[in-house]
Amino acid sequence: QVQLVESGGGLVQTGGSLRLTCAASGFRFSITGMGWYRQAPGKQRELVAHITSLGSTNYADSVKGRFTVSRDNAKNTVYLQMDSLKPEDTAVYYCNAVVVRLTTSTYWGQGTQVTVSS
Repeated sequence: QVQLVESGGGLVQTGGSLRLTCAASGFRFSITGMGWYRQAPGKQRELVAHITSLGSTNYADSVKGRFTVSRDNAKNTVYLQMDSLKPEDTAVYYCNAVVVRLTTSTYWGQGTQVTVSS
């Protein structure tokens, strides 16, 4: 059974930092690309950062230079280091995995709230 469990969210002031963690299980993590998405109230869920199985990364323009996605295949964990946080980064952050077996399935974690105060 695929599970994605996020942690590390919280309340931080503008300019502060947080590190989100997503612990994955139930699939071959090392060969799976992992993503971080966020959804602010009244807005659509958007891609924040993605890391391929080989470690290549891409970011939303709004977080480039401030956020860093990384992975530890030995721990089946993906991280999102968020620096220089802004109030507009306030959202629920979700971990995402697209698992390819006989079929392709998309999985989401339960989300973790990040609130940046001005």
